[in-house]
Parts: sequence; structure tokens; C-alpha cells
Amino acid sequence: MDTERSIRDRLKKAKLIVVKLGSAILTDTRGALEEERIANIAASIDGLRTQGVETVLVTSGAVAAGVGCLGLGERPHAIHQVQATAAVGQTRLIDTYESAFGELGVHIALVLLTHDDVASRERYLNARSTLRTLLEMGVLPVVNENDTVATDELRFGDNDVLAGLVTNLLDADALIMLTDQPGLFDRDPRVHDDARLLRFEWAHEHGLNALLQDTPPGPFGRGGIASKVAAARLAARSGACTFICDGRTKNPLDCLHSPKAGGTLIAAKTTPLVARKRWIADQSSPKGELVLDAGAVKAVREAGGSLLPVGVRDCRGRFGRGDLVNCVDAHGQLVAKCLVNYSSEEAKKILGAASSKIESLLGYVSEPELAHRDNLVPTTDERARKSP
Repeated sequence: MDTERSIRDRLKKAKLIVVKLGSAILTDTRGALEEERIANIAASIDGLRTQGVETVLVTSGAVAAGVGCLGLGERPHAIHQVQATAAVGQTRLIDTYESAFGELGVHIALVLLTHDDVASRERYLNARSTLRTLLEMGVLPVVNENDTVATDELRFGDNDVLAGLVTNLLDADALIMLTDQPGLFDRDPRVHDDARLLRFEWAHEHGLNALLQDTPPGPFGRGGIASKVAAARLAARSGACTFICDGRTKNPLDCLHSPKAGGTLIAAKTTPLVARKRWIADQSSPKGELVLDAGAVKAVREAGGSLLPVGVRDCRGRFGRGDLVNCVDAHGQLVAKCLVNYSSEEAKKILGAASSKIESLLGYVSEPELAHRDNLVPTTDERARKSP
């Protein structure tokens, strides 16, 4: 069973993290951007990147920066005013990031998401592909909610929730949420002098529920303790752990590698890859079947490899990109379950073909595999055997 120590040791080897910055860290009480602090955080992110830790930045602050630019004094309430203020602040915010990371030789890319981009499976996968491609290119993605077009009905709620969803989307190892507090307290430290800093908590323990009514958001943000706990629990669904740390310190991301750095660690009880495969194994409503040849059966079941189109002999049923599909052998015996990278129509066109031929057959290439090994659970997994 995982312990705090084993989890912290595992997180020292993290390869992909999501860092979330809130309005309270990015702006002062007047809505002016804290450029020196942003530059310090940028340097901390760059330090992790040089150690081989890929990083995605989820940012708030567009509305707050717009408030400062326009001299409004407080966050507007009407949705059209919020959208207009965000449009003004977004330019100022990204320009500040561009300057801070540019000094370090780091290219950034702004990725604006709405609720529809996560709710739609196809757009979800497209967003994931875009973010992964940016990381492969050495570019730092800066993700924000598209406040200029989002409506109340289609909001994430706040960017804490967005950060949790991006952590799931990328199967990140950890989410680090930088705040204007040393971490998560058992009571609001601004009200209670005896508030106690929580160093380690399990994401789904009932003890965290008592915090959900406490600590309202700041003047420019929509989040608070409740949204941070919700984000940590979202991240835990894919096995990621969450740090809540003080973004005002000299090295705010040291929490990833040093328990002495402070902050609160909210832990998941399994690793991202195990959590993902467990979810796939538990699904019982496949959209179709892929019939594998003997070589593919061996590669998938014994070698833990990905499923390539060259090893697939037939495609049955109708499914879309990202759907759950059963993999069977020539006798119809279940070999594995997987999430596919191509629709049934596309799969039929590339059956038996080498991965290098996908682009010539389809006119484009999404992934070189029909299903990546991280999205594939062989029947050697005890959970997969339970499926009909």
C-alpha cells in the first residue's frame, strides 16, 4: 500500500506536471500584474523543464488583469462585462508571460478552452493532441478558459477545475496549484488564528469535506478552497497527486522534489497509468471489435506493445476516435480492451498496413498506432478477464 513517503519518492521522478496560477498570485489588489513574481515562477518552471519535467501552465488572471487595465476596481458581474474585461486582460497577461519566458529562451503557446472542448470526445482528443504536440516541440502551453466566449452554463466553474481536467487529459503525474497561502488549512487562516496547515491528505477522504464550506474566493477570482479540493479530486481520478503551495516563495515548485518546501500534498491512491488502465478494464460497453493476427496477439498480450494497423485483420462495429473497442483473436477470444486512435471507417482503410502508410491511405496521420499501449489493457490483467 502506498505511503506518504513512497508517493513523495515517486513524484520526484515525475515527467509531466500541470502548474496552475490563480489571480491572487498573478495580480495585486488593484488588478495590476505582479511581473516580478511571474518572472520568478517562470524561472522555477524553466528549472523543472531543464531537469526533463514537461510542464503545462494553466492560468487565471485575464479578468483580473482586465480590471486593472480598465481601472474598474472590482470584478464585474454581468457576463458580457466579464467577457469584455477578459478580452482586454488576456492580451496583457499573455504579453507578460511572453516576456518572462522569452528571457529564458522558452517559447509559449496560448491555448484557450471552453467546456465544449472537454465535453466533446473528438474535441477532447484534439485538444490533447495539440498540447502533446506543443510539448514535443519544446513549447510551453499556457492554458486558460476562453472567458471571452464562455457562458455561465458552459463554464468550468473556475480555472482550478480546468487545471484538474487538463491534468486528466494529459495523464500528468502531478498538479501544482500556486496560491497566496502556504497550503491548505483545516480552517480559514484569515479568520482563525489557530488554523492548522495540512501537510498530507488523501484525495477522497471524508476529512476534506469539512473544508468545502470554508474560505471564500478573493476579490478577482472565482475559486476558493472548495474548488481546489474539487480540482485535486478530479486529478486523482487519473492517479495524479496535487500540491497546493505558496506561489510567493523564491522556488515555488520545489514541493515536487522536496517535502521540506512546504505546502499541502493531496494524494491519489494509484499511479496515473494504473488508474487509466483500471478505468478501461472496467468498461463493459465496447463499440466494436478489432480482429488481431497471431503476431499482434503476442505483441499485445506478452510484450505489452501498442496495437499497430499492420497486425489487425478485420474491423467490426461502428466506433469513433477515442471509443472503447475489444481486441479479439482469430477464434473470437478476448485479447484486450483499448481506446482507439481512429474511427471504424478510418481503421478499415489502414488494416494490415504499416504505420508509415497511414498518411498515404487516409491523407493524414493522427497517431502511428491504432491503440497506444497506455490505452490498452490485455486480458492478462485480472480486471480485463472479468469482461464478457
